[in-house]
Amino acid sequence: MIRYVAFLRAINVAGQKLIKMDELARIFTAAGFKNARTYIQSGNVIFDATSANTVALRKKIERALQDVLGYEVTVILMPLAVIEEIVKRNPFKKIKTDGETVPFVVFLSEEPQRTPKLPLTSITENVEVFEVRDRAAFIVLRRKKNGGFGYPNKFVEKELGVPGTTRNWNTVNKILKAAEK
Repeated sequence: MIRYVAFLRAINVAGQKLIKMDELARIFTAAGFKNARTYIQSGNVIFDATSANTVALRKKIERALQDVLGYEVTVILMPLAVIEEIVKRNPFKKIKTDGETVPFVVFLSEEPQRTPKLPLTSITENVEVFEVRDRAAFIVLRRKKNGGFGYPNKFVEKELGVPGTTRNWNTVNKILKAAEK
């Protein structure tokens, strides 16, 4: 068995595409996956499967979600081993994080269609992409003049040419701990 984390894009955001996490786990179980469980409301599903074919697994999950929910959900599927490597490597270790600077990861559905010259920056969103590796973009958000933080997903998708879904670095670490149990 291989353990995976499915990161669902754009569910339970701003009242759109709402789904309860216990229902989400049931959908994965009904699709034939083992030990399906969720972590927080942002659409993170940990499960086991016998197949190593992530493309086929992703398509199967997206079909199952469409059949039950009635709408399309983009799934970014990562083997747990890849997430373990990312966390172990910790691309943010040289970044000072505080109340003004927050680390995020945008998990990508596939390798970027074009190789970006790094760092990529968005002045309007106060976003800096400093590394793209392992189907993930590593980002630092800095507080904007209005006191809030930007949201990197649209910027990263536009610059890299592939769909993605964003998670806070602390959440990625917590997902890994939950998946290892």
